Amino acid sequence: MKTTAKSKGTVQKQVSAKLLLMVLALSSLLAAITVDMVNPVLGLISQSLEASKAQVSWTVSGIALVLAIGVPLYGRMSDFFALRKVFIIAAAVLTLGSLLCALASSLPLLVLGRMVQGAGMSAIPVLSVVAISRVFPEGQRGAALGIVAGCIGIGTAFGPIFGGSVGQIWGWPSLFWITFALSLLILIGSIFALPGISPAMEEGSGRKFDLIGGMMLGLTAGLLLFGVTQGESAGFAAISAWGSLLGSVLALLGFIWRINTADKPFVPPVLFKNKPYVCSVIIAFFSMFAYFAVLVFVPLLVVEVNGLSPGEAGMILLPGGAAVAICSPWVGRFSDRFGSKLVAAGVGIMGISTLFLSTFASGASPVLVSVGALGAGIAFAFINSPINNAAVSALPKDQVGAGMGIFQGTLYLGAGTGAGMIGALLHARREAADPLNPLYSLDAVAYSDAFLAATVAAVIALIAVLAKGTAR
Repeated sequence: MKTTAKSKGTVQKQVSAKLLLMVLALSSLLAAITVDMVNPVLGLISQSLEASKAQVSWTVSGIALVLAIGVPLYGRMSDFFALRKVFIIAAAVLTLGSLLCALASSLPLLVLGRMVQGAGMSAIPVLSVVAISRVFPEGQRGAALGIVAGCIGIGTAFGPIFGGSVGQIWGWPSLFWITFALSLLILIGSIFALPGISPAMEEGSGRKFDLIGGMMLGLTAGLLLFGVTQGESAGFAAISAWGSLLGSVLALLGFIWRINTADKPFVPPVLFKNKPYVCSVIIAFFSMFAYFAVLVFVPLLVVEVNGLSPGEAGMILLPGGAAVAICSPWVGRFSDRFGSKLVAAGVGIMGISTLFLSTFASGASPVLVSVGALGAGIAFAFINSPINNAAVSALPKDQVGAGMGIFQGTLYLGAGTGAGMIGALLHARREAADPLNPLYSLDAVAYSDAFLAATVAAVIALIAVLAKGTAR
């Protein structure tokens, strides 16, 4: 009888773990799709709501700003509050934001809805990693992270394809009605699937949530991303660009002062003395910098230089998205044993892929461009779940929430700054005749230079991989 009871308990735990993983995977997929799905339909939104392209771009920039601020905040909140409660509230906020967007009759309402969406979805990536780290044992954690990472990669790659095709057929509000329905499903699923995981900082242990430190960190990330975005659109000489970047530096100085003087700082200073963790953060930032350069500028390249339609341009990314979907779960299974080697291989493949795009593919056949994007997708699959696993493994239990909040926020910062800074470089090099890459001989000089800059980011990430190996 005891054996039977134990067997039933084991089966129940397995079923609960599978249900939890299904909810986290669907949540991560939806969050990744929602971020970029409006990019192909910005023109339709502009016409429908009678707004300029610069104004409509806030449907993208606004959500990015909230993500950069919200991810670290949710990560730290998971140390103080029950994870199940925080996740359910975030899912409800995401559902509300999707409904606001679907019903929006003006651009300010749409931007508001998108920012509410961001306030909800910014919880999903970091809380998913925290939940997996606390529910799955170390031998199974990598595989679970691989599934979630695969869903994020699929959503990132297919978001623009989904947005372009569905928005073109049924109109842009249909995108938000679909995300509303899926968000509602996630909300219901999270109520039943998420276990009652106690926070790392138990009540009565002298816990104190450092709201000022959290605000300083949020301002640092938000102003940095806003400054880079403004630099891309208005130029870095514009007051909105350099003023925001200066504000980011001042907020960073305030954050450093705060964590070294507060009794219970938002982020423990010892976190930044953890060399394996810090190296993981650097790898994440520059890997996403390079990967998003491919996701954003490959479609622009084939539309502008090769004359493809937006729909055809999205299909150029399809092999890379498929590679992420296929490789991520497989890589996740081995990340517990071969994490560092997989990350090193992934960063190397990323550098080779971006260098290939810079040297041979820019201005050549779209097939060659798709090969470069495929390499970047494989690289992302090799990097994402192992580096998440490495960051979690490098942290003590009471630092997982804060540490993974910063780590996941760094991913969004890398993506945002990569797209913004390389976009600014592309604009500056529009009329250039001589490429920065001495091996390049075709006519799309600006794009060659852009992908060369992404290669430099991959090289920096590779240096961090080597440093992480020596820090162990």
